[in-house]
Amino acid sequence: MLSRLFCTVLLVLPSFLPSPVAWAEPPKLTLANVYQKGMPLEGYWVSEKLDGVRAYWTGERFLSRGGHEYRAPGWFTKGFPAHPLDGELWMGRGRFAELSGAVRQVVPVAAQWRQVRFMVFDLPDQEATFDQRLARLRALVDRVGSPYMVLVEQQRASTHEKLMRRLEEVVDSGAEGLMLHLGASGYRSGRSNDLLKVKPYQDAEAVVVRHLPGSGKYEGMMGSLLVELENGRQFRIGSGFSDTERASPPEPGITITFKYYGLTATGLPRFASFLRVRNDEPMD
Repeated sequence: MLSRLFCTVLLVLPSFLPSPVAWAEPPKLTLANVYQKGMPLEGYWVSEKLDGVRAYWTGERFLSRGGHEYRAPGWFTKGFPAHPLDGELWMGRGRFAELSGAVRQVVPVAAQWRQVRFMVFDLPDQEATFDQRLARLRALVDRVGSPYMVLVEQQRASTHEKLMRRLEEVVDSGAEGLMLHLGASGYRSGRSNDLLKVKPYQDAEAVVVRHLPGSGKYEGMMGSLLVELENGRQFRIGSGFSDTERASPPEPGITITFKYYGLTATGLPRFASFLRVRNDEPMD
């Protein structure tokens, strides 16, 4: 009898437990190049660069950059439009790890999602310019009236000097940087100068190859990581880690994000420093 009941439970469980959904094709997102001094700023909008996770609202659900579903509670998305929106799930400045842990869960935790906001910054429409899309977004967000959907504030860019002053202000307040969006541009996938990120440093991703032992005060801990770039080149990252991260460093095979300041004469990142594990894909 007990054994029969156990088998019945096993058969029933998959029918109601949520399972991770991997979509056949990731969403075709607009991606940013890096702003350089001397680039024209006429016609651009400027906004804060948020340290959240990119989320594409399909009209029914949120998808990650990799095409997996962020399982938001039904009450969170209540009233959201039945057409696509591009934005980020965000908890606030400096809370990326907390946010990532919340939105990647297979079973959403209501108390965590109540602190999340869907920060909308674009409306996927290849026919309309960003100026036109932004006007439509303002009206849409007002009409939806959800406390969980917020339009990212946009202001007109002017000069490089004013842009740098604003960058310094937001970074001092804990932000990652700024974004520039060309008002005359359409919504198109891939990288282009239609979208530019403005940061006091550059960042990139690499895969951990192995741990290299520490010495001195880091004896018995990880001293640096040997990592590999997408082009196959390897180098070490030895700064930016807390003692906790050195005691339990990212495992080989994990993708990390690091910051750097230009390239060396040999083409490797200069002054590379660890930022975080890139764990923005939903959990299995």
